[in-house]
Amino acid sequence: MLGFLVNGAEQKELEYLLKREMDELLYDFNYHDLDSHVQQAIKERYRLLFNIYKRFAGQKDCLKYIPHKNLFDVK
Repeated sequence: MLGFLVNGAEQKELEYLLKREMDELLYDFNYHDLDSHVQQAIKERYRLLFNIYKRFAGQKDCLKYIPHKNLFDVK
């Protein structure tokens, strides 16, 4: 396990960067012409970023980014 200390401004910046990246992944995932391997990579990256985001953000903020099973069903 690794750990690091951040101040309040750095925490806000990390939250912003994580939210922005997750929003971008959700946008990309909704593009229907993606290969199944690309969709799988997007899902894995989103879950990883969300797990990091949970450590910084409050419970209320996390609700918007919870990965829903029906959103990530590969068709």
